[in-house]
Amino acid sequence: MANSIEKSIELAAPIDRVWDALTDHEAFGQWFRVKLDGPFVVGQVTTGQITYPGHEGVKWTSVTEEMDALHLFAFRWPHSEDSPSTRVEFRLKPTAKGTYLTISESGFETLPEDRRDEARDRNEEGWEIQAQNIKAFVEA
Repeated sequence: MANSIEKSIELAAPIDRVWDALTDHEAFGQWFRVKLDGPFVVGQVTTGQITYPGHEGVKWTSVTEEMDALHLFAFRWPHSEDSPSTRVEFRLKPTAKGTYLTISESGFETLPEDRRDEARDRNEEGWEIQAQNIKAFVEA
């Protein structure tokens, strides 16, 4: 089984709109369906609560690793309180129609073997849904 996930989507929205949807914690919360307690800041922890139907109240914790304006936003998040984290990257490229967004998550090999495949499969489906959520948000 692969140790990473990658989803790509072309968005009919300018790159600055997509960047804001990714890095402004309130905008991110709208399309991702999470209520974050504060902004994303490199090197700092961001906390909150998931509001996605069926997952309401699940804790959100991430550590922002990179914010290269209009190009790359990356954070790490744990898959449970007692497991290592995986790295999530959002890469943006301008296109004639708007923005090409690539979402990747890597590091599943660091998770406990008995939870690795399930976590990867769950997130594979989740990123497919979230790619459509950000598309709807930035194209509205």
